[in-house]
Amino acid sequence: MAGVIINALIENFNPDSKSLSNAVNLSPSERKNISIQTLAGMSAVTDIAARNNVSRKFVYGQKKIADQALNQAFEPVAKNDEVLFYLPVTKQWIRQFVLALLLICHSSFRGVIEVLDSVFDYRDISIGTIHNIVMQAAKKAALINSGEDISGIRFGSHDELFQNSTPVLTGIDVLSTYCYLLSAEDHRDETTWGVHLLELRERGLHPDFTIADGGKGLRAGQAAAWPDVACHGDVFHPERDLGKLVRFLENRAAGAKTQREKLESKMVRAKNRGKGQKFSKALAIARQTEKKASQLAQEVRILSDWMRDDVLCLAGPDLATRRELFDFIVEQLENREPLSKKIRPVRRMLQNQRDTLLAFVSTLEKRFAELADQLGIPVYLVHAVCELHKENQNQPSYWERRDNLYKKLKNNFYRISQSVEKILKDTPRASSLVENLNSRLRNYFFLRRHIGNDYLGLLRFFLNHRCFMRSEHPEREGLSPLEIMTGTKHPHWLESLGFERFCRN
Repeated sequence: MAGVIINALIENFNPDSKSLSNAVNLSPSERKNISIQTLAGMSAVTDIAARNNVSRKFVYGQKKIADQALNQAFEPVAKNDEVLFYLPVTKQWIRQFVLALLLICHSSFRGVIEVLDSVFDYRDISIGTIHNIVMQAAKKAALINSGEDISGIRFGSHDELFQNSTPVLTGIDVLSTYCYLLSAEDHRDETTWGVHLLELRERGLHPDFTIADGGKGLRAGQAAAWPDVACHGDVFHPERDLGKLVRFLENRAAGAKTQREKLESKMVRAKNRGKGQKFSKALAIARQTEKKASQLAQEVRILSDWMRDDVLCLAGPDLATRRELFDFIVEQLENREPLSKKIRPVRRMLQNQRDTLLAFVSTLEKRFAELADQLGIPVYLVHAVCELHKENQNQPSYWERRDNLYKKLKNNFYRISQSVEKILKDTPRASSLVENLNSRLRNYFFLRRHIGNDYLGLLRFFLNHRCFMRSEHPEREGLSPLEIMTGTKHPHWLESLGFERFCRN
């Protein structure tokens, strides 16, 4: 009880101007004592004010705060069995509740039956009934999916995932995460991908470019169906593979260090017994092994950092410079292949995908050239502003380069800087968003042995119409991928399926 009063006094303490000199210096304990004495009526308010060198107004103020805190502390607590609201449970409500459990809560069919039995004492439902509910909703969802306008998508991202060895082809809009392709197929070859992409083209999809990994069927299908749309490489996978390689080599180096330390301990104990030569050869080999392993791990770490920070980075040098650095890194990895068999697969992947991985740089250079022509300045200055965006603003070198560019560009510097920042932001280079979608889909797939396209269509509808409750981008919160893509509001996904949602009066 005293804690409640003290907190209230601290939060609401506001001394009047006359007693500011002393009242502001009173501790929480002293203010508490003033309020207790006033509430108890042990002394007159005038005497209490005089003893503490504060005004009568201040004393009455503390009494009011304490009185409010006491009333709040003794307010009756609402009972747990108090009725908050009544819910009219109809068959139509049961149907939307089943869909909500399946799609929002990732529940299994038998889990839905158990929830209805345990919470609502409702047993008049079977697995077959739940299946029918899903299929009826899937038919409505399919009609809605096919009628949505996807012509505004500028950047697509394609990928493949598997459910019990069944390929599931996936495609999303990079900017809004709207899913326009989700189909289970028997194959993932050129023909299968080509057919789906041609169907999407007929619906109005014509992106500026797409992003995908090195899947041969995927790329061949797009080249056949969309010959005028470039398929950029995905920097997510090479950066991930390089990271795995670095961690493997660093762990191997750490293991070599541990082995050397163990041998040194054994050597010390052997010397104490006069047998120091017993481990000398093994220790020499261990030291040499550790040195080579540590050096290799350090060198590959440097190459990996170069690839990430100077070659595949968004703000960086021009295409010619990046290609030169890329080839140098690949060459250095090839020279170190005899030292670890883990290097060769990563090196070959990088070598085979160089042009597709750097394709986003061509897009940047094209837009930089357009910006330079528009402002009538040399394009190399736009590139210089671009490279400035990767510099650390806490370093003196950043401000030196910035001052030099400002002297050359004068008032155009800020306009160019903002334009370059927007170009960088609008140029995706990774398929991490479609990878994220695939990870969310797996939460649904693990409950199903067989995935049909009707069910996938319902999932696609739900994910496109479900609003983001939270996001790293605040502008997306409370919006669905469809709303982000089109810029227009739409009804709740349950209402779009024909259900009337319950609303408390």
